[in-house]
Amino acid sequence: QLQASGGGLVQAGGSLTLSCAASGRTFSGYSMGWFRQAPGKEREFVAAINWSGGRTYYADSVKGRFTISRDNAKNTVYLQMNSLKPEDTAVYYCAAQGAPARTLVAGTAYDYWGQETQVTVSS
Repeated sequence: QLQASGGGLVQAGGSLTLSCAASGRTFSGYSMGWFRQAPGKEREFVAAINWSGGRTYYADSVKGRFTISRDNAKNTVYLQMNSLKPEDTAVYYCAAQGAPARTLVAGTAYDYWGQETQVTVSS
């Protein structure tokens, strides 16, 4: 129901835009989040956006470099990633959390998860 795409290989300092397209149901009333997991590390929160797009949240490690946005008409959430660093290398996941939102930074609070997309940043 959630399909992430847009990952790839990019040099440090480059940019990528991830997309998370929903199908089968509308997620316009859901808060959406992006998480990532690097090899040998635990999954970590990256960014989240509330149902209307009026509120966004970011991990300190990506604040100022990444931007989360959504287009409810297209049932799609985006993660614009700029100034990428090698430490951003990970598999990225999008997730959806139904209302009322509980916490947007904890993966355990999300109800639906999309397939991963790999982001590799070379130095």
